[in-house]
Amino acid sequence: MITADEVMPLVIAACPSFGAVWDPDENADEGGRILYLDAADFARHVTHLLRTGEQEEVPAVAALIERLHVEGDPYVRELATIGFLESLHPDEDFVPWLHAESRRWWDRLDRFWNGDATALHEGDVP
Repeated sequence: MITADEVMPLVIAACPSFGAVWDPDENADEGGRILYLDAADFARHVTHLLRTGEQEEVPAVAALIERLHVEGDPYVRELATIGFLESLHPDEDFVPWLHAESRRWWDRLDRFWNGDATALHEGDVP
């Protein structure tokens, strides 16, 4: 099971270009990493890759997000949806890269944003 402390090393392994620009001290406090901020930074980086046609790392990114959904502990599964996918969500260019479980949660985010308050019901959170 993937835990919170394993997330950023996995992100850097999947997307080395992010590791080159990521500041490991930026989104940390005395309590540890603030992974939702890391996820937003990462989503901006992935969006940049998609926009500039630098898509070599995108398949590994999509595979990692799928792994977080499938193999993560409850916190990591929620982070995969609410942190990573929701930050990437405005960018439809990422949709073709999604794997099955990630696509299911992407679609649920669509429903939620379109007014379905039950789409991400707590009992159904990844």
